[in-house]
Amino acid sequence: MTAYLVSTWILPVLVAITFHEAAHAYAAYALGDQTAFQRGRVSLNPLKHIDPVGTVLLPGLLLLMRSPFLFGYAKPVPVNFGALRRPRRDMVLVAVAGPATNLALATLAGLGLRFGHHLPPFAQDWVLRNLINALGFNVLLAVFNMLPILPLDGGRVLLGLLPRPLAPLFARLEPYRMAILIGLLFILPLLGRQLGRNLDVLSWAIAVPSNALRAFVIWITSAP
Repeated sequence: MTAYLVSTWILPVLVAITFHEAAHAYAAYALGDQTAFQRGRVSLNPLKHIDPVGTVLLPGLLLLMRSPFLFGYAKPVPVNFGALRRPRRDMVLVAVAGPATNLALATLAGLGLRFGHHLPPFAQDWVLRNLINALGFNVLLAVFNMLPILPLDGGRVLLGLLPRPLAPLFARLEPYRMAILIGLLFILPLLGRQLGRNLDVLSWAIAVPSNALRAFVIWITSAP
């Protein structure tokens, strides 16, 4: 059963992460930056994007531990924002390209679920599980990456939209990204338990929009 479970996650995770990073690379290339193209990242070949830890080891361990959520990441696409034709605007477009692609993939998965009952019985369960996992994982990946924390896509979007006097101040927070994430993931929830309050802000910020987006995708695709 563990091998069967893993087999229903391999394609959804690989496709979601590969297309996410490839979308950044294609967008940057189209908007004038050659960096990703020169490093072979303008490609849908998963081998160009996978990270041994983030794409293979981390999701695999979470599956084996029967974690209530699954997460992973790929090698970040190198982007020289100064080489973009209109750096502030194009930085936002490059950042949005990844999550937007994940939402498109989630919608395609929802459409697949709508017609899944037409599949042959021997393949139906496996394919439907792949589609369900693809829908949920793509939504989760899109929402997580849109958190307004540098260097996540949401942080890049916020950096591009902030007024010029504020943008450099926000950019100075990037070196402290790990401390911020650790604080949100561990310290705040621990403090909340000591105070008898729920301070798990990050889980709330991910779970609420993820559930709402997933429900919306199911609704627009009429997926079962």
